[in-house]
Amino acid sequence: MDRRNFLIKTIGIGAAATLGNTNESVATPINVLSEDRMGVLVDTTVCVGCRNCEWACRNSHNIPTPPLEDYKNRSVFKEFRRPKEYSYTVVNEFSNPQNPLLPIDVKFQCMHCDKPACVSACIVGSIDKLPNGSVVWNSEKCIGCRYCMVACPFQIPAFEYLTPIEPSIRKCDFCIERTKEGKLPACVEICPVEALIYGKRSEIIKIARDKIKRNPQRYIKHIYGEYEVSGTSWIYISSREFDKIGFPKLSNKHAPGVSEAIQHGIFAYFVPPVLFYSMLGTLMWINKRKKELDVEEESNES
Repeated sequence: MDRRNFLIKTIGIGAAATLGNTNESVATPINVLSEDRMGVLVDTTVCVGCRNCEWACRNSHNIPTPPLEDYKNRSVFKEFRRPKEYSYTVVNEFSNPQNPLLPIDVKFQCMHCDKPACVSACIVGSIDKLPNGSVVWNSEKCIGCRYCMVACPFQIPAFEYLTPIEPSIRKCDFCIERTKEGKLPACVEICPVEALIYGKRSEIIKIARDKIKRNPQRYIKHIYGEYEVSGTSWIYISSREFDKIGFPKLSNKHAPGVSEAIQHGIFAYFVPPVLFYSMLGTLMWINKRKKELDVEEESNES
């Protein structure tokens, strides 16, 4: 089903729902998790900032990328970077007060929250939390509202602003296609110093606790992502406080409670949600079609 057919179908459902019920409540997405869901432990005291993970990620997702040798350029560390539509993971560098000669290098990507704010905020269900821990995006349903970008506490989802037709939301998908085949995520597989450990989330948390217990001088006593926003699939250990190395201070309460407030505000005056989705979807399709016609006109003129 393409986006146009999806929107037409949604409009039909919206009309039926409007006739049948004018007090429909906002539905909370079902969050089904497996006890065996996977995760990655990132040991920031081991990472050397080689950025091999950046290259492997782009290569495995068929995103054009410079040769691996080019990633040795450390000048990119002069500014803090966030994942973008064509760079699902990035490495940043931070000062190390304990040893200025050994900076702290930290890999960033989608955290794959256990209770994702993006899933909760999406008004058409185009983002799913899979039982294995992955948070993935469905291009056939997305209408480009970008609520997921607003809702994400880690500011991860990126929008293809420079793509005039069929722009997409882009982010790390936990290498879902690779892991289905029994392979490791590309970034984990290529890491030369084993700063990334992939396994069952429950097991890697045990590994993290053991590392901290065995080396109290090396690590602060905090596993980031174990409890933040009700837990994430990517968890971190560090020698320095996490708010000093690029991570937001977050409560243990999951983020959807905040993002759902956006939707409840929209429907405060008893506007049926499905009707609102239909209206928004129609506007998005009209806007998309206008862009297509503009591109066709420019092509004909040239």
